[in-house]
Amino acid sequence: MSCSTLESLTRCSVAVDLGAARTRVYAKGAGLIVDQPSAVAVNTYSGSLIAVGQAAERMAGRTPQHIEVIRPIANGHVVDIEMARRMVRTLIGEKLPRLRRRRTMQRAVVTVPHDADPLTRRAAVETLSGVGARHVELVEAPIAAAIGSGLPVVHPEGAMVLLCGTTSTQIAVVSLGAIVAAGTVGLGGDTIHHSVVQYLRNRHELLLPSQDVRPLHLALLGSGGVGTGVYTGTIEVQGRDVVSGLARTVTIDPEEVRGAIQTPLTGLLDTIRIVLHRCPPDLVADLAEHGMVLAGGTALLPGLAEQLREHTGMAVQVAEEPELCAVNGLAAMMSGRITPHPTGWDSPAAEGTAVPAGAGALAGGADAVPVPGQDIG
Repeated sequence: MSCSTLESLTRCSVAVDLGAARTRVYAKGAGLIVDQPSAVAVNTYSGSLIAVGQAAERMAGRTPQHIEVIRPIANGHVVDIEMARRMVRTLIGEKLPRLRRRRTMQRAVVTVPHDADPLTRRAAVETLSGVGARHVELVEAPIAAAIGSGLPVVHPEGAMVLLCGTTSTQIAVVSLGAIVAAGTVGLGGDTIHHSVVQYLRNRHELLLPSQDVRPLHLALLGSGGVGTGVYTGTIEVQGRDVVSGLARTVTIDPEEVRGAIQTPLTGLLDTIRIVLHRCPPDLVADLAEHGMVLAGGTALLPGLAEQLREHTGMAVQVAEEPELCAVNGLAAMMSGRITPHPTGWDSPAAEGTAVPAGAGALAGGADAVPVPGQDIG
């Protein structure tokens, strides 16, 4: 296996970001062609595919016994290769004609977690090879997100990105196109969601439908001393009583919701400290000056940036369109031009700057993995 370079990535024509919540596909000349939930609905009797993406997502929790909604991606890992193949093939097939899809999928690039083991990398390769890719490049997701956020990752200065996903958050410090230190913590949108639901069940004996948890996210704005971002109004939620099974309305104080997520938030803060401890002092000085950038869909969670700013003392910015940072980063690498974004801090122009071929190449070891039986090109 050889290290991926910017030159090898420019030969790719399609980029795939396989997320636990959503799958996104970018094609050269067509832009973002797929942005759908990573879900597949299958008939368990016949094995036939019923729906994918948004249509399958709407079926979750509402299906009869013979229909199962499967999520083939978990924590950025492909856990069901066959279902992931069918999902990607169907989603792309809806956007591209068969002939063009076959030509577009010849060379592809896909994101993998920074701590992905060989089996995880192979699963990502097998997924894309099953939809026609003859050559697959792998790029670690934090590097792609950092580039998509506009951070100066190719410069000799430290930049910290938090890729906040649905089930986990990847924390990485990058410099000179490679990851210097990184860590992963099990904090994501689903984690916070389940923490709030479990608190209401234990404290108020109330079961909430999934969609009714969203309004409670407003209570996460601030934590008492943050200032203008603090949400102080009480919230009324309606759910089902655990004992009687009847509908019941409960008034929730915002401090209760904030307290419910303190345990997972503490894990995130501890991981940030560990990652900073692994960094050289000069890079830590850069991070103290510039702070960190939040990418990923959970970065939009109300109050998350404020809580991190309060507990770490560092500047915290949310990237523009954080949910698209990873796929936008892949697109930038495929185009061969890494352009600074207004979200990033002031730095020398990086446009047209290639990542050094021998510097871990965009991912601190992101490998170009040939499909078995195919020439690596």
